Amino acid sequence: MKTEGVKKWTARIIVLAFLVFAVLGYFFLPPIHNALNPIFALFASMNVEAVAAYIRSFGVWAVVVSFLLMILQSVAAPLPAFLLTFANAAIFGWWKGAILSWSSAMAGAAVCFYIAHILGRDAVVKLTSKTALKQIDSFFAQYGKNTILICRLLPFVSFDVVSYAAGLTAMKVAPFLIATGIGQLPATIVYSYVGGMLTGSIRLVVTALLIIFALSALAVLLKSIFTRKQTAKE
Repeated sequence: MKTEGVKKWTARIIVLAFLVFAVLGYFFLPPIHNALNPIFALFASMNVEAVAAYIRSFGVWAVVVSFLLMILQSVAAPLPAFLLTFANAAIFGWWKGAILSWSSAMAGAAVCFYIAHILGRDAVVKLTSKTALKQIDSFFAQYGKNTILICRLLPFVSFDVVSYAAGLTAMKVAPFLIATGIGQLPATIVYSYVGGMLTGSIRLVVTALLIIFALSALAVLLKSIFTRKQTAKE
C-alpha cells in the first residue's frame, strides 16, 4: 500500500509539473506562445479549410501534427474535435482520415482520463468548468456504466469533459476505452465520410442533421434503459 501511495504521488507531481510548465511556457516563452496562438485561432474560426491547410503545411509530418492536435484539443476542453475530423477526411481521404481521427481521439480520451484520475476533481474543474462537470456527474449518477456509451453517441456532449469525469470515478481504463471506442466510431465514420465530400456551409447543414439523428438515438436508448428499470422494479 505504501508503494502504491508513493507511485500515485510521483505520478501526480510529474503531471502537475508538466501542466505548470505548459501554462508558464505559454505565457512566458514566445516560441510556445507563438506556436499555440495560431492553433487556438484556427479552432475559434470554425473554418475546416483553414485547419486542413494548416495541417497540410507540415508535409510528411501532417499525420503526427493532426494526432497531436487531437490530443491538445482533448486536454484543452472544449475545443471542437469535429473540425479535425473533417480536416483529416479532406486531407487523407475519408477512411484513412477516420482511422486517424478515431485513434487520436482515443489517445486524447486516455490522456484526459489519466489526468483526472491522478490529479483529482479540483484540477479537472480548472481544466473544464464546474457546471460542465456537474452535468456529466448527473449522467453517471443516473446511467452508471452506460454513461460513456450514451455520451459518446451525442455530438453536443463534450467528449473531453466526459473523459475527465470518467477519470474521477472508480471505472477502470479498459472498460472506459472500450465504451469510448465503440461509442465514437459511428460519428467518426459519418463525419469522415461527409467531410471527405462536402465543403463550406453544407457542412453546417449536415452537422445539424447529425445532431437530430443523435437526439433520436438518445431518445431510443433512454427509453430502452427506462423500460429495463421499470421491468426490474416489477
